[in-house]
Amino acid sequence: MKEIITKLYHAFSKILTLRNLDSEANHQITFPVVGFLSNEKKEQLEATLKIKINKPEIFEQALTHRSYLFTNGASNEIISNERLEYLGDSLLNLCVSDFLFKSYPSLFEGELTKIRSRLVNKNSLSYCGHFLGIEKFIMLSFSAEKALKEGSDSIVADTVEAIIAAIYMDSDFDYAKHFVIDVLLPIMLDSKLLEDTNYKSILLEKVQSLGYHSPTYQVISESGPDHHKEFHIGVYNDGELIGSGKGKSKKAAEQDAAKNALDNKLFTNLKEQQDGNVNN
Repeated sequence: MKEIITKLYHAFSKILTLRNLDSEANHQITFPVVGFLSNEKKEQLEATLKIKINKPEIFEQALTHRSYLFTNGASNEIISNERLEYLGDSLLNLCVSDFLFKSYPSLFEGELTKIRSRLVNKNSLSYCGHFLGIEKFIMLSFSAEKALKEGSDSIVADTVEAIIAAIYMDSDFDYAKHFVIDVLLPIMLDSKLLEDTNYKSILLEKVQSLGYHSPTYQVISESGPDHHKEFHIGVYNDGELIGSGKGKSKKAAEQDAAKNALDNKLFTNLKEQQDGNVNN
């Protein structure tokens, strides 16, 4: 414990020291100039994001996917957008939480959390990114670009978070908040994104309301390389297959399976079976 406290003290002292350094010199160290955002491309990005960019190098880092670091054209000085993504994730949650807290004073914590989780997730961020056309600016490897074209949500979603942090670093918190509330949130409020898409939860409630045990999920098959697998999963009710689905992760495949079970008029069949058992 003493060792941990000592490390925290030294880290805090380092932060205080950095505050006294020349801010521009520190900026150059943190965000090296890469050069792929030409003046023309910078203007296109500004129009896309509806913002003003002061330091293009910050946005170059925000648009650099980690896969690009291993391409032949990448310099050793290039840094991926993962650190900015980490910061942007926190800023996004803070901005949306602040907006919801002030906009809905009568809602309790659980309701606010539920609304935020529907607004702020990989699907909504990816939707926002594609809606704005951010994917055209991302620096990727060939394989990552292929995954993006095949529907990978995480690359665009992570880039949106990194861009939020880049706006914050390039300007200030208020400007980042403006981007989240005035640019992203109207896109997030699309009715499709606000639908309850936790199909597993809906299926569980429906099945239990009919007096059955909780549905179970099993992997039927999986295909593809380790970095780009596709899972085929079935959902079962009392040992009977009632739906199946596919996805890039087991969680996504389970949600797809539950959705398909709901779409297949499962409950009409279950209700008929239940009524038949009662009559017998």
